[in-house]
Amino acid sequence: MGNYQYKTEGVCSQVIRFNIDGEGKLHNVEFFGGCNGNLKAIGLLVEGRSAEEVANTVQGNTCGHRNTSCADQLAHAIKSALQREREKTSGNEQ
Repeated sequence: MGNYQYKTEGVCSQVIRFNIDGEGKLHNVEFFGGCNGNLKAIGLLVEGRSAEEVANTVQGNTCGHRNTSCADQLAHAIKSALQREREKTSGNEQ
């Protein structure tokens, strides 16, 4: 699939970068800004897991008084990347 970058909203981290391979697995998840240790841990925990499964698991997680979190923003980033891939694929079939 490819390399992705997502600008976050409403959280301390500013950007999330990650790869999704041809089998739909996440790799090299990196957060820029935010709680360094916790965000590195998220990257390690999701390495090699199904992108869709990770997105469904962390979607809706909140941080303090915010209605989102870095994990929730990762879910948004993954879903956005998967949607772009579906659009590319459907565009190639026409």
